[in-house]
Amino acid sequence: MTNEATGNTTLTKACADSEEYINRVGFRQKLRQYKRSPGSLIVMVLVMLSAVFAVGVLIYIIGFILVKGIPNLTAEQFERTYDSTNVSMMPAIINTVIMVVLTLALAVPIGIFSAIYLVEYAKRGSRLVKIIRITTETLSGIPSIVFGLFGFLMFVIGFHWSYSLLSGVITLAIMILPTIIRTTEEALLAVPDSYREGSFGLGAGKTRTVFKVILPSAVPGIMSGVVLSIGRIVGESAALIFTAGTYAAVPSADNFFFSSTRTLAVHMYALYSEGLYTNQAYATAVVLLVLTALINLLSSFIEHRIAKKRG
Repeated sequence: MTNEATGNTTLTKACADSEEYINRVGFRQKLRQYKRSPGSLIVMVLVMLSAVFAVGVLIYIIGFILVKGIPNLTAEQFERTYDSTNVSMMPAIINTVIMVVLTLALAVPIGIFSAIYLVEYAKRGSRLVKIIRITTETLSGIPSIVFGLFGFLMFVIGFHWSYSLLSGVITLAIMILPTIIRTTEEALLAVPDSYREGSFGLGAGKTRTVFKVILPSAVPGIMSGVVLSIGRIVGESAALIFTAGTYAAVPSADNFFFSSTRTLAVHMYALYSEGLYTNQAYATAVVLLVLTALINLLSSFIEHRIAKKRG
């Protein structure tokens, strides 16, 4: 055991020294190395071009939305109620926030507990674990329109819920569940086994080890999955058109879960597809972009606060 620990320490130090040496290598030295290895130069150029292309496309899309949308933003679009004269997006903004909160409240606990079972309680390498992983990976690749049709047949028609907030929330929860399960599972697997062994060595039980040691260490990875899920919820339109509907109003208090709603993405699609409110659709895209950024920043802030408390 001592020799193994010494070997691991030596390997770690060697990797760190190599990384430090690579960071100190100047541009001219790198060019000399690439002359001896043309294949590495080609790979480096391709990687740099790919990065520039990805960043350029992102900047172009954001710039296009801002240029087309900001001049069309008006105060009437933020009025409390929607009608054909102001086509207000305020009900859609409120509905989007409601949809995000309810969907996460349903999907996150189920996803995290499922991942905990797969990593901490299920027998590693068992057939059941393999089946669940294959199923979640398959579900994560299914187009959203398929989830929308499933929700329409199951909840709208089968359960007689009609177009409602509840139908949309459950459909979105099913959509993002694979993402949360897989990201949480990978975050739990990334926690070193020494944490578990140390906790058990101090006399802690399985449950205490999982919730006091393993889960706090996996928070950054879990939050990454939650942020990805938020982006999918906010930007989803196809599944919600078939389940939540397109009614532009905030759900009423007396029939909250069974009221038809319209999120920002659906609102933008409806305005653009009608052909009469194209400018307002661009303005909605700006607000949708800003709202997504704010939600992601809030999630990152919460993640940093949790990590700070843990530290």
